[in-house]
Amino acid sequence: MTSAITRVVKVTAAETAPNTRRGGDIRVTLSPRSVGCTSGFGGVLTLEPSDHVTEHYHPYSEEFIHLVSGRLEMSLDGERIALGPGDSLYVPIGVRHRLVNTGETTAHCAFHLSPLAPRPELGHVDTEEALRPEMDDPDVGGTP
Repeated sequence: MTSAITRVVKVTAAETAPNTRRGGDIRVTLSPRSVGCTSGFGGVLTLEPSDHVTEHYHPYSEEFIHLVSGRLEMSLDGERIALGPGDSLYVPIGVRHRLVNTGETTAHCAFHLSPLAPRPELGHVDTEEALRPEMDDPDVGGTP
């Protein structure tokens, strides 16, 4: 059985609105809002040295992170896991996680979450105060 691609949609991270509310520069590139997908969403994260993404969890989605460059440390329910270039990490549904750049260079990673929450505003639960609460959240629930 073959599947036919009915529509190709390319999204460039540089043309995507940054989400800096919880730390770093998070860009949700592929989402129901941007391309009409129905099974999940994903994008890229840039994190400067010593910067972090505040702790949160996803009550409906698994998260998949792949570090392209830099050094990161992910806390999963308080357990710290070091990540280097080429490492991938799975974050199960409901697990609190916080990401910190522990290196001396900018870190770049890609992420994907699925399945989608019933509504975007239900997809992300903060357990730590946002670093920039005044910032708009361009794609609610769309952060690693």
